[in-house]
Amino acid sequence: MAPIPGAGLAKGLAVTLRTMTRKTVTEQYPDVQPELPPRTRGVIGLFEENCTVCMLCARECPDWCIYIDSHKETVPAAVEGGRERSRNVLDRFAIDFALCMYCGICIEVCPFDALFWSPEFEYAETDIHELTHERDRLREWMWTVPAPPALDPAAEEPKELAAARKAADKLAAAQAAALEEPPGGPEAPGGPEGSGPGAPGPGQEGSA
Repeated sequence: MAPIPGAGLAKGLAVTLRTMTRKTVTEQYPDVQPELPPRTRGVIGLFEENCTVCMLCARECPDWCIYIDSHKETVPAAVEGGRERSRNVLDRFAIDFALCMYCGICIEVCPFDALFWSPEFEYAETDIHELTHERDRLREWMWTVPAPPALDPAAEEPKELAAARKAADKLAAAQAAALEEPPGGPEAPGGPEGSGPGAPGPGQEGSA
């Protein structure tokens, strides 16, 4: 059957008419901020206290946009006669968002949860050099990181929390037992002083 002339045009106009009768869904940005999903990949925040300078994020980054500098410090021995230890101290942590492709590999490979996604996306700059965020600015993004989702009420309690709660209960029981103990300490098996087997009983004093 030969196509009807103008069928495509009529079909396109029908779609236009259906769209014209629907309510508009235009978001009035920037006057109204959009409601973004909690896992939106906007910008990366750095929780510096968790960073051990393991360099995994920088090595796994496919764009090589993470710059890390550090130095080693000697930590004195915790006990006398112990060995000194060395630790890495973070000097610089920067991410060049002009090169970043937001793949999230750095966040996934971090073994100590030092990097997090933030849904913030308003950090455009007129100078491309300003898109390299140093660790101070990366730390500021941490305030915009959403809280993790709540655990399932029926889920099993993590082993770390169970062990910590058990240790806290044991410590509280020990402290309560110490408060209930008399100030003078426990009494001797023979009772108060002068009541032992060798002590004279009532009416026997001076009868020897």
